[in-house]
Amino acid sequence: MTVAAPRVPAADRSASPLTSGLLVVDKPAGPTSHDVVELVRRRLRAPGAGHVGTLDPAATGLLLVAVGAATRCVPVWQRGLKTYEAAIRFGLETSTQDLGGEVIARGGSIPDEAAIRAASREFVGDLEQLPPMVSAVKVGGRRLHELAREGRTAERRARRVRVEDWSWLEFSAATARCRIRCSGGTYVRTLAHDLGRKLGCGAAIAALRRLASEPFDLSRAVTIDELRSLDTQAIWERAGIPLTESLAHLPSLSLTAEEATRVGHGNPVLRPGIAIAEPGERLSLLLCDASGMPLALAAARSDPHDSRLGWVQPDLVFPWAVREGPPKAGRA
Repeated sequence: MTVAAPRVPAADRSASPLTSGLLVVDKPAGPTSHDVVELVRRRLRAPGAGHVGTLDPAATGLLLVAVGAATRCVPVWQRGLKTYEAAIRFGLETSTQDLGGEVIARGGSIPDEAAIRAASREFVGDLEQLPPMVSAVKVGGRRLHELAREGRTAERRARRVRVEDWSWLEFSAATARCRIRCSGGTYVRTLAHDLGRKLGCGAAIAALRRLASEPFDLSRAVTIDELRSLDTQAIWERAGIPLTESLAHLPSLSLTAEEATRVGHGNPVLRPGIAIAEPGERLSLLLCDASGMPLALAAARSDPHDSRLGWVQPDLVFPWAVREGPPKAGRA
């Protein structure tokens, strides 16, 4: 069949591999994730920018900001495991599951360190978690935190999340510090809340800092003050990760010149023996030209007529790879 040439969003048309990638920001407490994105847009003169994973205003730490054509790759980076350091206050529950909310209940005596450690082990592994009302999850077209500000609640569905590790760093009076490594979409405030319920004393987040969103961490982050004071080139040199590097954790496939042209028209290329993606999986394979320049993100799919054949179907073609003119016929 004939596949139409990919449409490139207006915001992407001026993007190039040199002006697209991730900026690593160490967000302080106070500004929203959107505030940080707006600052990046102004300082880098990049109208196309968006954050990868929201941090609450009170939370600090790693905030990845996608710039240029990288904004279309956000789902790729959202898959990585997250690492947080949190301070948990025991003995109370709040309306927001952190100390910024209204205290709605106070618990009894706070269990000792051994009991807290033992209870937390029950929250390691695959869990069903109910998103908090202060989250950005949408229900009926509205974000839960918007409804919460209006004093409303909404019926929510539990989501499957995974906690890889929950380790404790320090215990002091009613507060303990811990480190949690978990899947994307996990709400640490809800883990603290559920732990408090398990212990029977209540608990809420006192402080939260994101240390990593694999494969990225804070080692090359720029602070808000540096973002405001450094010039554009210095900001990018300090905290920028070019698109080629930021996608390097994906398996890649080098294309011939003819294949690159086909991909630029949005057409698949035949690669017998390639590992077939799971049903519904997208953007799992990086397609590059002979020089290593990223051209598209794709998934390998089996031929509907011959299961021995694998077709690499581009699902996201970068603007610099798009070819003009009539597309060639292709199979999917």
